Amino acid sequence: MLQVGDEAVCFWAVFLLGALVTRSASAASLLAAFLYVFVAMFRFPPVPPDQAARVLRPGAAAGGVPVLANRGGSHDAPENTLAAIRETSRNGATGVELDLSFTADGVPVLMHDETLDRTTNGSGPVNNIAFVQLRRLDAGLRHRLRDKYVGERVPTLQEAVEECLRHQLTIVFDVKGQPDEAAAALRQTYRKFPALYNCSMVASFEPKVVYKMRRTDPGMVTALKHRPWRLSRFSDGAPRTLSGWARMWTAVLDVLLDWAHHHLLWRLCGVSALFVQKDFVSPDYVRYWAERGVEVVGWTVNTGVEKDYYHTLLKSGYSTDSLLEDCGSY
Repeated sequence: MLQVGDEAVCFWAVFLLGALVTRSASAASLLAAFLYVFVAMFRFPPVPPDQAARVLRPGAAAGGVPVLANRGGSHDAPENTLAAIRETSRNGATGVELDLSFTADGVPVLMHDETLDRTTNGSGPVNNIAFVQLRRLDAGLRHRLRDKYVGERVPTLQEAVEECLRHQLTIVFDVKGQPDEAAAALRQTYRKFPALYNCSMVASFEPKVVYKMRRTDPGMVTALKHRPWRLSRFSDGAPRTLSGWARMWTAVLDVLLDWAHHHLLWRLCGVSALFVQKDFVSPDYVRYWAERGVEVVGWTVNTGVEKDYYHTLLKSGYSTDSLLEDCGSY
């Protein structure tokens, strides 16, 4: 049953918007009522709080702040590789954030980009290459410590899971697309490794991906990822388009998306955490979500000053590219 609170704000906003557009109180009321029924019927409740806490706060008993190695710690070792997972464990991370992708023959593997060019000696889209060919590529060749990681291979999803479980690391599966394939692959993986229900979560920028995951398996801990102004601006603040009308339209969409994240999507998907770009996280923001039973995880926190801020003031989890030194963003 929906609780009065955020939902009341949401439905009032929908009513007022509907009244403004249709100039009819009856039509606006029907629109708000439809949205209420839709959310009430199709929302997923979050997983039990104790299960979410085991995943999101594995060090809570010791008062620690969870630290996730982004892409396995892309500054310290070749990203999304078994070497990165092992290095992460040695350097004291709580867990790792790994990116799920698929080869042309449907094998789930770890890869952040849509193409192979940046991280391997291959080229072209990941989903255009067969796994047997992908396996021949060097995933450490373009890393700054390439001499230390010669011949590192792109791992399969199962290999990565087994390595993380061996080192008792929390896993965040970052899914960027292909929700049907990802849901099927992760469902099969969770069935094979039931321990994942208490030491992993699935996260995505796309609400439809998270919703698909909850529909496939409501027992999975899930998280939405969010960066305000993501549709209209790149991560460095530069506009995505020079067209005035396009910039205005994407800015409007950004406002609507931000509003939806804070008032609707998180509850519809039943997420347990929200991954937010580090510059938008504050004590008030962490408190806002804590009151709703949702953890805030900042990304990507790469300097000592930022890490100290998260540890001492926010006391909130974060992901980082390096557990050893200050570094730039990847």
